[in-house]
Amino acid sequence: MSTVIETPNDTDRVETDLLSAIRTAIDARDVEAAQRLAGRMLDDDALELLEDLSGRELSRLFAFLGEDVLGALLARLDHRDAARILTRMSATQAADLLEAIGPDDATDIVQVINASDPQSVENILIAMEPEEAAEIRELLPYGEDTAGGLMTPEFVAAFPELHADETVTALRKLAGEVENVQYVYVIDREEKLLGVLPLYRLVLSAPDTPIGELMSEDIWSVRADEDQEVAARIVTERSLLALPVVDDNGKLLGIITRDDIDEIIEDEATEDMERLGGSNPLAVPYLRASPLLLFRKRIVWLLVLFFAQFFTVSIQENYEAMMAQVTLLAVFIPILIGTGGNVGSQTVSTLIRALAVGEVQGRHILRIIGKEMLTGLLLGVVMGVLMFGRAMFVGDDSTTQLAVVVGLTILILTTWAATVGAILPIVLSKMKMDPAVVSAPFISSLVDGTGLIIYFSLAGYLMNL
Repeated sequence: MSTVIETPNDTDRVETDLLSAIRTAIDARDVEAAQRLAGRMLDDDALELLEDLSGRELSRLFAFLGEDVLGALLARLDHRDAARILTRMSATQAADLLEAIGPDDATDIVQVINASDPQSVENILIAMEPEEAAEIRELLPYGEDTAGGLMTPEFVAAFPELHADETVTALRKLAGEVENVQYVYVIDREEKLLGVLPLYRLVLSAPDTPIGELMSEDIWSVRADEDQEVAARIVTERSLLALPVVDDNGKLLGIITRDDIDEIIEDEATEDMERLGGSNPLAVPYLRASPLLLFRKRIVWLLVLFFAQFFTVSIQENYEAMMAQVTLLAVFIPILIGTGGNVGSQTVSTLIRALAVGEVQGRHILRIIGKEMLTGLLLGVVMGVLMFGRAMFVGDDSTTQLAVVVGLTILILTTWAATVGAILPIVLSKMKMDPAVVSAPFISSLVDGTGLIIYFSLAGYLMNL
């Protein structure tokens, strides 16, 4: 069986044909075709085509597909894209669609609309079922990047005196209404979290056993105002399927499910990759980003790095007379500063990841410096020997001296780069600055400049220049 790989132009043509087919089905009021094409949008990951439909076309599609199917399509979209689609529909239709989406995702969409048109949000909430609207109103105050903004209020909770068989019976009635039934959360009359009971343990227990005797009091939870990265770290490290969210008094407010955490981890990894490259993260999918937006996201750090390289140029100008005496000094400059930059970037990347997942903190700085200095030294010994051997073949009267200078420079530079790369993320984190944004671009420029100073200083001393 062969696989056809489409070029970007082929993909654009396929999406254009799909959009045309959807519009034809809507105009012809062909419900069966519309449903089939909706399935194709899911299969081809072409849900953004919904944005190209007019308000009239969306209203007809809503009538053909129903709120459950169209709601499932919207839930797969980026929240900003989904919000733009909802604003082109009536308040009643938007309300029905939000009711078909999980309350946590629905709240994220509503928050986007609320930022530009609070009155539309109020109209939509009024049109919703009171209970559904109340859930969204409860979640709206929480920031998008907080645990509260990530949680869903749909969970199973019970009082400790309830027996196991009674709890199982209640679960059967509630299973279709809640997002996650992997755990039963045990609460008191004030709704404070007392413990957690895994579903498998509940099912395997004696029917007349109170769940208060079965629950585990060793609970991992997160406050609603905590950063979502804290929740992601707990769920990942503890291999949880859901994490309870509580207020300052320990009252159970909701849960964060594993699928939400997986999305956060993917988003955070994407942001860190963009920041490590010296670019601010995009708030929209790449294909939706205009060249002007990409320009704005990249230009600041590019200019910072551009002007930082003036420091490197000034150093080379300062040692121009030395390079005129021994022209071969210039030959090894690219590999020296390149090696230092690579070592520093490796160290920074490792430390940023360790900081993000909570493996290291500011109090570990001395241990980190010692570890990275030794690592840099070992790397320097290996690469210094290799550079010494390479420099011995340049065929000049001062070959041995030059080889010693180059080898020692590599040894010192790798140790220095690893040390700076260890210190920088910790210090920036303490200063409440994002180390992913600053560290990688800064380390390259710093090591370039200081590497040249080390190189020419050693050359001047050992070669009597």
